[in-house]
Amino acid sequence: MHEKIIILDFGSQTTQLIGRRVRDLNTYCEIVPYNKFPFGDTTVKGVILSGSPFSVNDAQSFKPDLSQIRGKYPVLGICYGAQYLAYSSGGKVEKGDSREYGRAHLDKINANEPLFDGIPEGTQVWMSHGDTITYLPDNFEVIASTKDVKNAAYKINGETTWAVQYHPEVFHTTDGTRLLSNFLNMCGVKRDWSPVSFIESTVAELKQQLGDDKVILALSGGVDSSVTAVLLNRAIGKNLTCIFVDHGLLRKNEFEQVLKDYEHLGLNVIGINARDRFYKALAGVTDPEQKRKIIGKGFIDVFDEEAHKLNNIKWLGQGTIYPDIIESLSITGTVIKSHHNVGGLPEKMNLKLVEPLRLLFKDEVRKVGLELGMMEHLIKRHPFPGPGLGIRILGDITPEKVEIVQNADDIFIRALREHKLYDQVWQAGAILLPVQSVGVMGDERTYENTIALRSVTSTDAMTADWAHLPYEFLAKVSNEIINKVKGVNRVVYDISSKPPATIEWE
Repeated sequence: MHEKIIILDFGSQTTQLIGRRVRDLNTYCEIVPYNKFPFGDTTVKGVILSGSPFSVNDAQSFKPDLSQIRGKYPVLGICYGAQYLAYSSGGKVEKGDSREYGRAHLDKINANEPLFDGIPEGTQVWMSHGDTITYLPDNFEVIASTKDVKNAAYKINGETTWAVQYHPEVFHTTDGTRLLSNFLNMCGVKRDWSPVSFIESTVAELKQQLGDDKVILALSGGVDSSVTAVLLNRAIGKNLTCIFVDHGLLRKNEFEQVLKDYEHLGLNVIGINARDRFYKALAGVTDPEQKRKIIGKGFIDVFDEEAHKLNNIKWLGQGTIYPDIIESLSITGTVIKSHHNVGGLPEKMNLKLVEPLRLLFKDEVRKVGLELGMMEHLIKRHPFPGPGLGIRILGDITPEKVEIVQNADDIFIRALREHKLYDQVWQAGAILLPVQSVGVMGDERTYENTIALRSVTSTDAMTADWAHLPYEFLAKVSNEIINKVKGVNRVVYDISSKPPATIEWE
């Protein structure tokens, strides 16, 4: 069992980012709702209080009793966490004259304060709050200020409690990682969290949990399911059976390529070509949500049929990762959305779930995959939607349309790789629009299809910007698609960001 830091979540958008920064410092941490502290867990070495969308003065804001935490553990309050510590001890938090948002600089730092060890005066921090602490209780001592925020950071005398009114977890706070590292030093927590330690402890746990039981796993070709398969394979070998379903909406030659990759990894994989079955079920359907439901149900049916051909399966393996778990519970403890990757399967098949990646963030999954010796192109693969090209063909789906979008997509993705642009973007692909337009090829007038190219940069898909790819590159890709893909005479590039647009078109 790793020693850990507990992050109490008050609903901030950056709570997961705090977790990722702590993990990057080789320290295990868990994010729990603000009112679900794991009292009695002897591995807890420190506590971080996150930010919140609320003001401490709001009636609906989260106000837990911290009396059993303060003084017992080292505590770091961030933004709302800092304001709540002051407010709940008799301090005053009031609306600022103006909303404090954006870059600021710490111009008064207590040089003897271990929280700021190695952090110079003038260091840049990122503010994001409408309220400010206007009065601190007597035993609270200011340890850093900015031009506009006197109580930018403080400590509570007689306790191992510190707080900052800015966000050390975000990129724009120059020495934020150093501050978090200093806090971890004061917690005395063992920094033994790494991909190697995760693999060793997880394989040992899986062997104990599963024994001689048999496990079935749905593969998608994506990072999460692939790393899950390799981890389970390392623990239970041939007792793992993987099923890879081709719904006819994968990228060009992807079914064959992925099966070949999995063979190299020594996995026991059954590949199912169910293209015709899916095309038949999707014939004439144009509504995006309907398409998703048909593809989802079809996948469950095919997987279930194949699973029933196997004997004594007791477990369903899934590539659920930590953000799925966090998002599946609101901070009030009610379910927002199911985190089951393959919705409905565990109940339908009466299987127990095994989710070896459930405590990892996406970047950690990639590091674990590389440590397991997996091929880079499997690990660094762009996210690809479950319904595949089904939601990149606007309107009804036919095998002919699938072929058009596969060929256009293949040209685009190969070009991104050849021009060393693939790793610079989060996700890219081609979309077939239900729009025909006039063109000229040779001396003939054409009336054919339009392909939209989509490429975005992002860190977590919550927000995304369109990728500013070179014009020369886009011109080359456009020409190649129009010349080589029969049925296309126009290519456009999508320059919408998320929000307001989404990454996928459907």
